[in-house]
Amino acid sequence: MLILRGKIPAPEKKFLLYCVIGASGVGLHSLIYCVFCKTELLQYQVANAVGYASGTLLAFFLNARFNFKTNDKIPLRLLSFSSIAVLGWSISAVILYLLVDRLGANKIFSLFPTLVVVVILQYNLNRLVSFHKSPIIKS
Repeated sequence: MLILRGKIPAPEKKFLLYCVIGASGVGLHSLIYCVFCKTELLQYQVANAVGYASGTLLAFFLNARFNFKTNDKIPLRLLSFSSIAVLGWSISAVILYLLVDRLGANKIFSLFPTLVVVVILQYNLNRLVSFHKSPIIKS
């Protein structure tokens, strides 16, 4: 109800919306990852990369349109967003490797601890870099 009445400060609203949009990207990522892992069509790290890329593209376009409301410099913003996503994916891959290959954890359940670290990191980097509003120069 607070969101509907505008009682949440703007930075928190952006983070909450980022999380909601991110959940759709994570959902797509998780679905693709789980399908490929369960069917054994792809090795779990490859499934992670394919799912991650799909979720990243979905999240970029939804965030650009609905959260950060940017429609300028889309190719540059996508490159920036994707670069940050590669960093997040790399961290995800290392955590998955440690959990699955080193600790013997279930490859499906091991995906979820990676998300906590990656969501916080990527939100802050994307907010500061990918969707940073250019200053308006008055002449």
